[in-house]
Amino acid sequence: MSAEQVDARCHCGAVHIRATLPHGLADATRCDCSFCRRRGAAAVTAIASETTVVKGAENLALYSFGTHTAQHYFCKTCGIYTHHRRRSDPSQCGVNLGCIDGINPRDHEPIAWTDGVNHSSDR
Repeated sequence: MSAEQVDARCHCGAVHIRATLPHGLADATRCDCSFCRRRGAAAVTAIASETTVVKGAENLALYSFGTHTAQHYFCKTCGIYTHHRRRSDPSQCGVNLGCIDGINPRDHEPIAWTDGVNHSSDR
């Protein structure tokens, strides 16, 4: 599978990101760590160095906890999670599948879960 470039936007349109997905949409997953299971959004892998904020950088809020390796970004206006830098591999980002233009996560079910509860960074 070849890399795919996508555009993703929050609900209100204040934030627009562009990302390169090395595996396309094929690796969509949900995480069950204490934060992600509450958020519930499926994410696809993006290359962090090729994930850019096209519009609305000033409208992004950052949330980080625990090891502070993962950095979760949200629109300050509508509250939608757009993307995050991964703690499992900081050279990657997770992009909210539901924010990608033209994508409905329902069309990609079943979406696998990753074990964030027993994450190696927590040991």
